[in-house]
Amino acid sequence: MEGMNFGHLNRDGIRIHDPAHFAGMHRAGQLAAEILDSIRTHVVPGVPTIELDRIIHKQVVAAGATSATVGYKGYKHASCISANHVVCHGIPSEKRLRDGDIVNIDVTVVLDGWYGDTSRMYVAGKLPRKAERLINITHEALMRGISAVKPGNTFGDIGHAIQSYAEAQRTSVVRDFCGHGLGRVFHAAPNVLHYGRPGSGPTLEPGMFFTIEPMINLGRPETKVLADDWTAVTKDKSLSAQFEHSVGVTEDGCEVFTLSPKGWFHTLDGVAAGG
Repeated sequence: MEGMNFGHLNRDGIRIHDPAHFAGMHRAGQLAAEILDSIRTHVVPGVPTIELDRIIHKQVVAAGATSATVGYKGYKHASCISANHVVCHGIPSEKRLRDGDIVNIDVTVVLDGWYGDTSRMYVAGKLPRKAERLINITHEALMRGISAVKPGNTFGDIGHAIQSYAEAQRTSVVRDFCGHGLGRVFHAAPNVLHYGRPGSGPTLEPGMFFTIEPMINLGRPETKVLADDWTAVTKDKSLSAQFEHSVGVTEDGCEVFTLSPKGWFHTLDGVAAGG
């Protein structure tokens, strides 16, 4: 990697990566996705979330990668695990999952200097109907956001695609957290808002790498951060869900770096609905 050119910043301060950089992002993204595939069978009623984190950390190390979150601003774990009304940044603990809990697991790995960042929803036991509806809406919102990623579109187009769909389903989009640029760093410009006006914000260009990670609530969009300075919850205690992919803008669309190798990105992929 020494002496390698890692692209340039455009007029908006967003890094434009070279075509050669897509391969590194793909490898990092695939490792993160593989780890989320493998954790699926461990998400069951009775398991402490700290045990899920231990499994994840072991797999990161075994793959010759490092966790981007261990040591990040004092954080101690290789994942964020956010259950039910926790919007994001839930800290793994000895608390055990209960039947019907829905949980977002967010993993970021660093492989050969490239960051792979992804999260998806899981259910412990039987999936409640209202949670199933929220998860389906959130997944579709992400996919609509990704469909807006192509050169010439704007970041406002991405946000609008997500917001217009989610609000039409009588759910709300969290405003307090957003997606972000990444590549050789964990967080970079731009902030990727999950709401917005068509045509607003910077224009998408080939070589941009960023995450799209909408958080959708069944109730109102407001959140609050607990005393641990990490855990964000819905103010009204309503259920929240999130899916996240890392993407790169190509000449004619985008590459999703964090696709599930097993095709298990959606909670219900490969299992019977409600089962």
